[in-house]
Amino acid sequence: MPPSTLRDARRRNTAKSGFRPDIQGLRAIAVMLVVLFHSELTTLSGGYVGVDVFFVISGFLITTHLLEMLERDGRISFGAFYAKRARRILPAALLVAALTMLAAWIWMSPLLLRSVVLGAIATALYVPNYFFAVQDTDYLAETTPSVFQHYWSLGIEEQFYLFWPALLAVGFWLLRHSEKRLMLLTAAATGLSFLACVLLMDVSESWTFFSLPTRAWELGAGALVAFLMRSGAGWLRRPATGLLAWAGLAVLAVVALRFDEATPFPGWHAALPVLATAAMIIGGAAPGRLHAGPVLSLRPMQFLGAISYSLYLVHWPLQVIPHAATFSPRPLPLWQSLALGAIAVPLAWLLHRLVERPVIGWSVLRERSQGLTGLVAVGASLAVVLAAGGVLTAGSQRTLSTERTVASTGADLDPEGTDFVPANITPALDAVADDNPSIYDSGCHREGEDADPHGRQVGDNAEAPLVFLVGDSHAASWYPALEQLATEGKIRLDSNSKSSCLPLEAEQQFEDEPFESCRIWRQGVLERIEQEQPDLVILAMYNASGRLSGGSGAAPSTQWRDGLAATLAQIDGPRVAVMKDVPTRDRDPDKCLSKHLEDAQKCAVERRNAFKEDLIAAEDSVIAESGGEAQRVDLTRYFCNAETCPTVIGGTVAFRDTHHLTETFSRQLSQPMWEEIGPLVG
Repeated sequence: MPPSTLRDARRRNTAKSGFRPDIQGLRAIAVMLVVLFHSELTTLSGGYVGVDVFFVISGFLITTHLLEMLERDGRISFGAFYAKRARRILPAALLVAALTMLAAWIWMSPLLLRSVVLGAIATALYVPNYFFAVQDTDYLAETTPSVFQHYWSLGIEEQFYLFWPALLAVGFWLLRHSEKRLMLLTAAATGLSFLACVLLMDVSESWTFFSLPTRAWELGAGALVAFLMRSGAGWLRRPATGLLAWAGLAVLAVVALRFDEATPFPGWHAALPVLATAAMIIGGAAPGRLHAGPVLSLRPMQFLGAISYSLYLVHWPLQVIPHAATFSPRPLPLWQSLALGAIAVPLAWLLHRLVERPVIGWSVLRERSQGLTGLVAVGASLAVVLAAGGVLTAGSQRTLSTERTVASTGADLDPEGTDFVPANITPALDAVADDNPSIYDSGCHREGEDADPHGRQVGDNAEAPLVFLVGDSHAASWYPALEQLATEGKIRLDSNSKSSCLPLEAEQQFEDEPFESCRIWRQGVLERIEQEQPDLVILAMYNASGRLSGGSGAAPSTQWRDGLAATLAQIDGPRVAVMKDVPTRDRDPDKCLSKHLEDAQKCAVERRNAFKEDLIAAEDSVIAESGGEAQRVDLTRYFCNAETCPTVIGGTVAFRDTHHLTETFSRQLSQPMWEEIGPLVG
C-alpha cells in the first residue's frame, strides 16, 4: 500500500502520461529546425536549438513516467525502465551507425576513416559527446564535421537516463515520499547545472556544449514541468493558460531566426528555447482551443513528429557523406543540401516502420526477462565496435599511391602535373595536411589574440641583405623558401606572420568580430620596419575579401586597394615586394588524391577559377602607382600551366589544403624566389 502522501497525490487532478498530439507536433518542429539548419538554410541560422527542444521534451516525458511509477508502486523498476529505453533508442541508432560506416568506407577518403571509426566506437559506447569534447569540436562552426557528430545529443540523453531514475528514487526515499520536496531537489540540481553551463562558457565552450553536467539542466527543465503538471495548480486548468503555447512558439521562432553560429551557446542563451518549449508543453495541456494544439495536431506535423527520432538519425550522414565525397571544405549548393534533407524523410519513415516501431513491441524481448534485452543491447554495441575495428584494419591496408614512381624534379615553369599519385610522392598523402612550415612549431607565427610584433630571425651572414616577410598564413607558407635562402647566406630573414591578419591598413574582422589584435600586431611590425630599415619588405596575403569588415560600404576591391596603398605609405625607405597570391582550389588535395590515385588531374583546378582577379587587379594598380617603390613578385607559372593548376607537380604535392603550400613545395621554390627578389636587394 503506497503511503498516505501518494494517496493524496492520487486525489489531486494530476496530469497522467499519455499521447499528446501537441507534443508530437512539437517534436516535428524540433526535428525540422535541425534538418533545415544542417541543410544550410541560412534563414534558420538558429535552427540548432531544435536539439534543446528535444531535451526538454525528453525530460518532461521521462520524469512524468518515473513519477507515475513512484506513485503507483512506491519504487522504480530499473530493469523495466532501462529495457524499454534500450528497445526505444538503440536499434535504430546502432543500425544507422553501422550503415554510416559502410557508406563512409565506400564514398569517403581513406584518410578520413580513422576519425569515422573512432566516432563509431564512441557512439557504440554511449560517450560520443565526450569524444567530441576531447577533440575541442566547435559544433556550430565545424567545416569538416564527423559523420557521427549528431550522436552527441543521444549521448547526453543516454547518460541522463542512466542517473536520473536513481536520483529520483533515492530522493523520493530520503525525502519521505514527498513529491513536493522531490521537486525542490530537482529544481536545485537543475539550477546548479544551469549555473555551471553559464560559468564554464568562459573556460571551455566545447566542454560546456557537449558535457552532461552543463546540459542536464535542459532535461531538468522538462522534469520541472512534469512536477508542475502534476501539482494540480488551478491556473493550469484555465483556458487562458493555452496562450503560453503561442508565446512559446513565437519565442522559438525568433530564436531560430535570430541566433546564429556567432551566438555564444549554450550559456544563458539556451534558456530562451528551453523556456519556450516548457511554455508550449504547459500551454498545450490547457483546456479550450486557445492553445496551439490544433496547429500542432495537423497530419503533416503528426507524421514528422512520429518519425522525428529516425529522421534525426539519418539526416546528418546524408548531409556529411556527400559533402565529404566532394573533398571540398565549402558547403554543398543550397539546392543539393535541401534535396538531401528531403530524401531523409522517406528514409526515416522506412527506419521508423521497419526498425524503430517493431522493436519497441518485439514480444521476444518484452515478454522475456529484462536481462535478455540488456544482453542483446550489449551484443549489438559490441558488434558495432568490432565492425569499426574491421573497417579501421581494412582501411589501414588501403594503398595511398600507385606502384609507379616519377623522377624528382625541381621547380619547373608551366608544369603539366603528374597524372597519377607516384609511389615516391612527397610528402606522403597521410602527411600532407601536417606538412607545415617550422615557424608554426617554433611559436613565432602569431594566432588568435597574440599581437607580439617580434619576428623570427634566420641567417648568419651579417653582410647579406635584410628581408622582412610580413603577412598572414600565406606569408608563413613562403617562409620555407625564404628560410632556405637565409640558410644559404643569400639573405637575412625576419619573418612576421599572423593567421587571418592581412598586411593592409584596413578594418578587418575575425569570426565576425573586429580584429583588434591584428591592427596592434600590424602597427608593431611597421614600427619595427621603420627602426630596422631592411633592404626589402615582402608582403604576402590570402586574397580573401571576407576578412575586411566592410564598414566603409566600399566595394571589397576598393577597400583592398586603399588598404594596400595605406600600408605602402607607412613603409618609408625600404623597397616592397608584393607577392601574387597562390592559386586557390576547391578540394582538399590529400583527400581528393586518395580517391583518384590513377587520375590525379581530377584534383587540379582550372586556372581561370584559381585566382581572385579583382583583388589582384587592385594590387597591381597600387604597385603601378608606387613609382617603382613596390614591385610585383609573381611565381604563378611554377604552379600553373596555361589551363590548369595541378596538385601533384613532379613528385611533390604542392598544397596541404585548398590554399596553403606544403612546406616541401615551398622550399623547392627557393631558387625561383631568389630570381625574383635577388635584383631587388642587389
